[in-house]
Amino acid sequence: MTLIEMMMAIAIVTLAMQGFTYLFLKTWSTNKFILEEGMASAAASRATNKIVIQLRGIQQADNGDYPLESGDDFDMVFYADVDDDGVVEKVHYFLDLATDQLRMGVSNPLPTNPVTYPTTDQTVSVVTNYVVNASTDPIFYYYNDDYPTDTVNNPLATPANIGVVQMIRVKLFVNINPVTAPDNINIESFVNLRNLNTHE
Repeated sequence: MTLIEMMMAIAIVTLAMQGFTYLFLKTWSTNKFILEEGMASAAASRATNKIVIQLRGIQQADNGDYPLESGDDFDMVFYADVDDDGVVEKVHYFLDLATDQLRMGVSNPLPTNPVTYPTTDQTVSVVTNYVVNASTDPIFYYYNDDYPTDTVNNPLATPANIGVVQMIRVKLFVNINPVTAPDNINIESFVNLRNLNTHE
């Protein structure tokens, strides 16, 4: 084998190795992204189910306050026994825009007479990450008892008149990397609020 042939063989092997390495890294990156996207989607789905279950158990606060305290596009406060301890907690869901995290704040009633609730969340936890809902795509939609006559395209204006809310739609857009995957994963669910008496 001449020197030129040897150099050509080395060049071919080097190119083949580079191609194999690129293919391996690209496959690894794609699989990693798919796995992370699937995990984020599953976490968002669990978060939506959690919210729906808690909203189904909505009830009057221990101090007599109405079950739904406030309802806005990215912020909602209601009362429910979320930890099954026989005590009604104040539950606060909100989107942290700085971190793209949907968070839940929980406050237990204070042992005062009459019972009061703290004005701020006592404990805050992350419900799910990578939430990319834009200002035109709220997380929470509110409907009165005319649903489905009012249709999903005609929710109540926010902040919602809590006295007429009978149904809430939870809609999450999730994307771990909008640059890599510009198509958001959409997870949504509707929940009828039980134990409510409408008032205006």
